[in-house]
Amino acid sequence: MAGPEYLFQRETFAGGDRWLARFVARPILSFVHREVASSVLLLVAATTALIWANSPWSQSYFDFWHTHIDLTVGGYHVHGDHGLTLEALVNDGLMALFFFVVGLEIKRELVTGYLSSLRAATLPAIAAIGGMVVPALFYVVFNPSGEAASGWGIPMATDIAFAVGVVALLGTRVPPILKLFLLTLAIVDDIGAIAVIAIFYTGDLDFRWLAVAVGLTLVVRMLALMKVWALEVYWVIGLVIWYATLESGVHATIAGVVLGLLTPAKPLLDRVQAQDMVDHLPDDPSVEQVHQASFLVQESVPVTERLESLLHPFTAFLIVPIFALANAGIPLSSETLTDAAGSPVTWGVILGLVVGKPLGIAAFTWVATRFGFDLPEGMNWPQFVGMGFAAGIGFTVSIFITGLAFDNDGISDLAKIGILVASGAAGGAALALLWFSGKRGAHTEVMPEEHHAHDES
Repeated sequence: MAGPEYLFQRETFAGGDRWLARFVARPILSFVHREVASSVLLLVAATTALIWANSPWSQSYFDFWHTHIDLTVGGYHVHGDHGLTLEALVNDGLMALFFFVVGLEIKRELVTGYLSSLRAATLPAIAAIGGMVVPALFYVVFNPSGEAASGWGIPMATDIAFAVGVVALLGTRVPPILKLFLLTLAIVDDIGAIAVIAIFYTGDLDFRWLAVAVGLTLVVRMLALMKVWALEVYWVIGLVIWYATLESGVHATIAGVVLGLLTPAKPLLDRVQAQDMVDHLPDDPSVEQVHQASFLVQESVPVTERLESLLHPFTAFLIVPIFALANAGIPLSSETLTDAAGSPVTWGVILGLVVGKPLGIAAFTWVATRFGFDLPEGMNWPQFVGMGFAAGIGFTVSIFITGLAFDNDGISDLAKIGILVASGAAGGAALALLWFSGKRGAHTEVMPEEHHAHDES
């Protein structure tokens, strides 16, 4: 994470001595650059949605998100006969950008991060598999058949923002390796969730549009191999791939993931070469020399890292909160709450996330330790189980999968109630267990240099 000296250069307004800079700008910027910031904003958005949906103005909430959008190019209606609402634009459009960033994170981890080392990645991967399989089994036990059975993917998900935010609240009470392990586990969990969405939550396929999406994806790969480095070209092609995927029947967010995975994760140029060019700039450089030096410095950083740095604030502080605002508005009448209290859908989700997640993560990891694997140094079993509870905060991706699993609003609301209850219970259990299993100041908050990028995930 960037240090204060980087965030608050004295030449900028935030680094100045004005009252607004000292008491408004700097505190806000410091908060935004902490892991808990996006979690707090997400919680505020979800709470706002719940209050709005249960207020005297509740109808305006549903009318607003169901507002029909008519995009027409000539005589062609974008999104065909499906219709396009504001809610669909958020879920199919904005969330594709969110999953693009997820794809970037996965690519970075696979190429240069924790997942690039088979030995280091094996235990988090095993834990993540347990954290996906066991919750799904819990849900299926409660919902073995019928329409509700399709929701088995809901309790498999982990919300990285909330999970890391909970751990970050505890500061030095938990070892840095715990957060790193949780992040790696969550990345593997994301890979599993993406696979589930692509394979099991895909509608009727239109092979013409699918062929367009696949063909253009191959074009993107060829352009990257040819070292075509103009990002504008990729944004245009990417937009067409997104739309072709949307019309193909495969969920449009998969296009975001695929494009993220195709993004180069290694720099085009060597950093030493870039530094040498900058060092040899004349005292009065020309515009061309400045542009050349800027290009060299920029291309000494992988495209994945640059795009993550650019897009992460938009996804974390804008797109995901908007998604929560659009999808967390559940009518909580006495009848709905009574139905939820006796619903196998609700209980399947709650027990899957609160019990199945930590149980699956701990059980699979314990079995792995019987075969020669060790818990990361500095982490004890109570802390590990506490981390498992943090992974049980499903929220964003769980709600997203709910929208794919159910067409019935009634069943969808029951599942969302389960997600909200489970996320709160899992978060509370994680805080309590991690608090009592660690000592204040026992660990430094600084992680190894090569893992600093994870703080922004």
